[in-house]
Amino acid sequence: MIVPIKTYYKVAVSLLVLFILTVAIAYVDLGSWNIIVALIIATIKALFVVLYFMHVRYSSRVTWLFALAGFFWLIILFTFTMSDYLTRS
Repeated sequence: MIVPIKTYYKVAVSLLVLFILTVAIAYVDLGSWNIIVALIIATIKALFVVLYFMHVRYSSRVTWLFALAGFFWLIILFTFTMSDYLTRS
């Protein structure tokens, strides 16, 4: 499937807007929520990259399965990291 170049421009602009939002959030003091908000934004950016620039959006079910397995593993790693981080004094 041939993806229109307009789609790539929209995704690139979205990534730039999310980058600017990430930088803006770094200057706002949200307390312990800073890292959570930053991780949510980073996950959205990673999702855009995987879906459009790695062409998973237009791929077979097997590719979707492996991409979802990667995100599931990422969630496991973030869960263990955050549980360690939040239990430290």
